Amino acid sequence: MAERKHRYEVDVVWTGNTGEGTKTYRSYSRDHEIRAEGRPPIPGTSDPLFRGDKRRWNPEQLLIGALSACHKLWYLHLAAEAGVVVLAYEDRAEGLLLESDEGGGRFSKVVLRPVVTIAPGSDPEVAQRLHGPAAEKCFIACSVNFPVEHEARVVVVGS
Repeated sequence: MAERKHRYEVDVVWTGNTGEGTKTYRSYSRDHEIRAEGRPPIPGTSDPLFRGDKRRWNPEQLLIGALSACHKLWYLHLAAEAGVVVLAYEDRAEGLLLESDEGGGRFSKVVLRPVVTIAPGSDPEVAQRLHGPAAEKCFIACSVNFPVEHEARVVVVGS
């Protein structure tokens, strides 16, 4: 089967010049906006440990959010195909970043913890099993070089 290509574009615009540019490490803000045509901007910064603003999104959070959202979207698709009626889906995702002494680092893993609420009459075993194929199909999870683990829980309404 031939691969189809999809192109995604965003603009990242640094908004943190406080008047001196990057004259010193402390002279500038890490603030930026992630923009795409027709969408509201996402206010970004660095992690507060690295002089970022705790009220704005940092790249590490956005990566974990992308992994969680991608998994959820595939899961809902597969649930609909399998006849599992999902009424609610919440995930408390967490990533572990290892920082090196040289200042770089990398994620060693991300754990997704979705709680899926299904309608009475839907099969909870099928609902649980669907996390495997969702993980295999998630574009984002298939693109990272660290494990994305799943600790999923299924809740049946009324039980």
